[in-house]
Order: sequence, then C-alpha cells, then structure tokens
Amino acid sequence: MNHKNTSLSIKNWKEDDKPREKMILKGKEVVSDAELIAILIGSGSREESAVDLSKRILSKVENNLNNLAKLSIEQLMEFKGIGEAKAVSIVTALELGRRRRLEEALEVSKVTSSKEVFEILQPLLGELKHEEFWILYLNNSNKIIYKYQLSKGGITATVVDTRMVFKKALELSATALIIAHNHPSGTLKPSEADKSLTQKIKTAGETLDIKIIDHLIITEKAYFSFADQNIL
Repeated sequence: MNHKNTSLSIKNWKEDDKPREKMILKGKEVVSDAELIAILIGSGSREESAVDLSKRILSKVENNLNNLAKLSIEQLMEFKGIGEAKAVSIVTALELGRRRRLEEALEVSKVTSSKEVFEILQPLLGELKHEEFWILYLNNSNKIIYKYQLSKGGITATVVDTRMVFKKALELSATALIIAHNHPSGTLKPSEADKSLTQKIKTAGETLDIKIIDHLIITEKAYFSFADQNIL
C-alpha cells in the first residue's frame, strides 16, 4: 500500500484543511472565493466547516468581494464563528488586494482615456462612504507625476481651495491636471456645484497655462467624465 499517495489525497484531509490542500495540489486558480476565505480563517466551528462559514458570509454580501471589503472588523465579528483574529485576517487580505490594484493602475505610463483614470481612482474612491476630492497632476507627456487628496467629507466651492490646486501644480511643474471626486450615493449626474467648481478651476488654470484635462465623478462601478460629455 502506497502511504505517500494516500496521505496526499484531499479526501483524507480534515474538512477545514481541504481548501489549503486543493490550492497546493491543483493551483490557486481553481480555488473558489469561499475556499480562499476559508484558508484565511483557518477553521470553522463544531457546527460548520471553514468553507461553509465562508459561504455564509459571502451570501450576506451577495457573493461580492467588493461588498465584503466594505465590512469593518466589528461587522465581520457579528458572524458566529468569526472572532477578532479571523476578522482581521479577512480585512487584511482584502486591503492588500485593493493596494495591489492601485499599484497596478499607477503603472500606467501615459493617460490616454477617462477609463484609465477611473481604473486609477476607483480603488481610492469607489467604495468610500464619504466624499473626497482628488487631483492627478501630469507632465507634458500626460504621465501622472503626483496624486493628491485636496479635501475630504464634502464637495463645495468652500471646501475645495482653488489656490491649493495650483500651488501644488506649480511646485510640481505640472502642465496639466485631472480633477475627480466620488459620489457615495452612486449617482453619476454632476450637480450644479460640480459644474461651477469645474469652471472655476478651469478658468484659473487658463491664467497659469495649466490645462484641465478632465473631471471625473467616481462611483463603485462606474464614472462620469466631463471631457467625454463635452461639458468641460
């Protein structure tokens, strides 16, 4: 009897160990979302396996990892079987994934479309529950040289200081910029305040010979581009 082969067979492993062994033996691509989370949390409870617990958590967020990433440590701990350590593991893994997406997006050498800008900013803004206003500063090759959070918590002319927008631009010797903010409500329609602010920044940029390439409104899954809609 070949004990070595028997020991490697997944069916001989404990229920909580099977996802881990599946990844080792078959590769990460074949492991489901629930199985990946099961590997993170390590074990379930007497009532259910780690995979079943993970499936239960995912079902509560519509099997959507972006929705799962919105849950706090405290909210995750509301699930029976999830203590602080397991909740921290889940939040940590999803945060690493978000940061990886952000790094990949920032490797874009030259901005050529609003979709590229969305890919860069969505990991930063798309899932926030409050509004933030960001600036991307570009050089004369349309390469992003700096990203800057100008304000947080609101989007009005009183919150966005136009002087700070261009102070940073002059410090960086930027020749163009892209402005963006998020709408936590999910609506993509620009408000009158959004339009007014865009024109205010555009006018100031013309004086300094700094071009405003676009203004994007970001939501979790979509965006609105002032340039694409010819209202810049």
